[in-house]
Amino acid sequence: MSPVRRVINVEFLNGQAALGSPAAGIMLRVKGGVLIDCGRIGGEADLMGGAKHGAGMSAQILELYPKAGTTRALDGTYLAHDLHALGTSERPFVYANFVSSLDGRIAVVEAHTGESYVLEDLTSGHDWQLFQELQAQADCMVTHGGYLRALAARKFEDILQVGISEQALDIGRWRKVHGLTRQPAIAIVSRTLDFPIPPSLERHEQPVHIITAADAPTDRVAFWRERGCEVVFGGRGTSVEGAPMIRALGARGYARLYLLAGPQMLETVLRDGSLSRLYLTLTHQLIGGEMFHTLTAGPRLGRAGRLHLHTLYYDPVAPKGTGQWFAHSTCGGSRDGLRRTYPYG
Repeated sequence: MSPVRRVINVEFLNGQAALGSPAAGIMLRVKGGVLIDCGRIGGEADLMGGAKHGAGMSAQILELYPKAGTTRALDGTYLAHDLHALGTSERPFVYANFVSSLDGRIAVVEAHTGESYVLEDLTSGHDWQLFQELQAQADCMVTHGGYLRALAARKFEDILQVGISEQALDIGRWRKVHGLTRQPAIAIVSRTLDFPIPPSLERHEQPVHIITAADAPTDRVAFWRERGCEVVFGGRGTSVEGAPMIRALGARGYARLYLLAGPQMLETVLRDGSLSRLYLTLTHQLIGGEMFHTLTAGPRLGRAGRLHLHTLYYDPVAPKGTGQWFAHSTCGGSRDGLRRTYPYG
């Protein structure tokens, strides 16, 4: 059944079919059999990926699974998943989020510098809203030394706080209402321990835990401990492993861990069966290019890579009018004997 078949009241406006439910204030616009816009009556879609709506109105998205053909406000979509009620310190709930093109690009690599970055074409205000809703439900966010070095060089924005911008104050209030700390703790995964601590972490009084491997440089371990930072060993040899890292953070009372540490950490926690849920924004674009990053690399994942879809939403306008899907899946894979470690510095 077509995902718009449940919507009522069909009109034709300027050659386009407008389908909507006046009682709900919802309007969908279809052209040539394709949904091209989805929003509140009286609102205006912004094809650059933001939203120009009436006062207090949120952008609208179309649910494709499990309730095909229903619409809902974008705002609050991931807060409604109630992640803040999941997990325990004995068995933390671990989740990750990525945005990807249809051909699997999550980042591209500059040939002359070797530096990687997320293309602006992949990002949108709608995806950013949902990213912040996932942040809002974390006890601890896991990042890595490479991000902190890039942040210090002003190559990336600081995403280590929740609900501090004028546009996101409601998310900060949401944390308070639900009994969470003002800001999540930060875990920094690093093999070399060569990174700066962003001033924002001290300013917002966020606990910091440094996770490294057993063979980390002893002088750098001493450096951080002398400065009052906790250094935790979460892996044998030279690389951090997912399961020991998660156990260590659980032992410190964290029940919900949000991974911001990139595709190699994703592969690590997938292979050892530690990932609870994967959120994926899939933009309707083909990026191409010869040097890029994708979600996983290395040997085949086998059973560890088997996911179970739970929800799928369609955003028809962002980014830049291409449209995108918002999906979330639970991870049902088991350990397959291939232990992968995390080599980021």
